[in-house]
Amino acid sequence: VQLQASGGGLVQAGGSLRLSCAASGRTFNRYAMAWFRQAPGKEREFVAAKWTEGNTYYADSVKGRFTISRDNAANTVYLQMNSLKPEDTAVYYCAADLVHSPDHYDTQRMYGFWGQGTQVTVSS
Repeated sequence: VQLQASGGGLVQAGGSLRLSCAASGRTFNRYAMAWFRQAPGKEREFVAAKWTEGNTYYADSVKGRFTISRDNAANTVYLQMNSLKPEDTAVYYCAADLVHSPDHYDTQRMYGFWGQGTQVTVSS
């Protein structure tokens, strides 16, 4: 599967953005989808995941502010980001794989397919 992320930009603290990740292929509904992010000088970290059966998982740092959703008919996963903070500034990557168990959902090596990343900058 090929992934194309979009929707990043510059926003003031407290604002909102919605990221999209469009996937190719006809079996999108079989893929677990996730978002990771990488801030300058830091390691890539887990943000959120949406499993095939509908379960969602979030990093503690974004719980209550970010929402991950998927539209299987449109082969797209979204990340709605509200109440953005300067520390949310990062390149955001979508990821996917045909995984069954959500164990280790926050681990990069679980996902074999990655999008190119979209920059999110939150100004104070």
